[in-house]
Amino acid sequence: MPDRTRAGKLAALAALYFAQGIPFGFQATALPVFLRASGVSLSAVGFSGALALPWVAKALWAPLVDRFGWERLGRRRSWILPLGALLSLTCAAAAFVPPSHHLGPLLALVFLMNLLAATQDIAVDGLAIDLLGRGELGPANAAQVVGYKVGMLAAGGLLVWASAWIGWRGQFGAMAALILLSTLASLALREPPSSEVEARDRRSVREVLATVLVALRAPGALWVVAFLGTYKLGEAMVDMMFKPFLVDAGFPPHRIGLWVGTYGLVASIAGSLAGGLLAQRLPLLAAVGLSSALRSAAMAGEWYLAAAGPPTEGAIIAVTVAEHLFGGAVTTTVFAFMMSRVRRSVGATHYTLLASVEVLGKSPAVWLSGALAERLGYAGLFALGTALSVVFLGMLVPLRERQTGGALSGEPR
Repeated sequence: MPDRTRAGKLAALAALYFAQGIPFGFQATALPVFLRASGVSLSAVGFSGALALPWVAKALWAPLVDRFGWERLGRRRSWILPLGALLSLTCAAAAFVPPSHHLGPLLALVFLMNLLAATQDIAVDGLAIDLLGRGELGPANAAQVVGYKVGMLAAGGLLVWASAWIGWRGQFGAMAALILLSTLASLALREPPSSEVEARDRRSVREVLATVLVALRAPGALWVVAFLGTYKLGEAMVDMMFKPFLVDAGFPPHRIGLWVGTYGLVASIAGSLAGGLLAQRLPLLAAVGLSSALRSAAMAGEWYLAAAGPPTEGAIIAVTVAEHLFGGAVTTTVFAFMMSRVRRSVGATHYTLLASVEVLGKSPAVWLSGALAERLGYAGLFALGTALSVVFLGMLVPLRERQTGGALSGEPR
């Protein structure tokens, strides 16, 4: 029975994260294609990336999700259900505003989708922290990452492909139905009652913020923040320039899409599952260290492709699969470690803040990657990215020495 209960819990969480991956998958992957096909300028297509801003800024309103909630329905569920319903309705509305005729309203609706999904994500993260024990962090974060990626794949790939037959309205109708059905999975989860300590920590938004500040001042907590803000710097700059490198090496876009967008995504999902198993079998920091070291070795393969001369198709596929496999494992193990460092009473705010640090930390590397590639060449950039990934592994040493920060408990340890 415990195994069935755990499996049901993980399946429900995966479904909720799947729902949140749908709008981001459409905005990040499908929207640029539809915009360009409708004659939108390249500068406008690039600017459409700003529609994902709610995912970066969600820490600003996360304290509201921790503070408010209807206990009778479930403090987290009282956010998840209405947000899911609104997200589904927004997708349904977008079915009637194709970019060729209603570009402004469509972009506004996509922004609203991201806002609703990002806010729901805060509540789902808080629910996961409320429900999970330490031994469940690995499998649960594998369910989180895989569910989200499959949602992105569905909206950014499969439904775009199917739109040739079901049309624009059919595509968004399917998105709306999938989101609504996935959101209902929260009804299968039983939220634990709040303790007196947890209730005290969130009596007001000010109390929520004060509790998070206390957690961030705990010994070793700033090392956690520093690690999360830097561990993907090297990977981010290499990933951003790897596809342009393949283009400049003479490979056509459709083959690059197959290798990176299909083989790579499948390998990334497999790596996320493997990372969950690793986080369950090993101490979390050991799992992070092992997966990070393997990821750095795979990145060295990308440097070798650029430095050794014209790359072959087989070598590109092997390196791509390895980098995505170990990159997926790193994401799961780091997210599990991050969740273990969260103070449960304000879990939605604390976890969202750490997740925002993770996103913002790698952004400068993405922004500067093109300029660095022009100055250093692809081989030099890939060497720099690999070196940074190895160097920042050193931050695991002080984390190992200072096991602190409120590991899924009411009080910081």
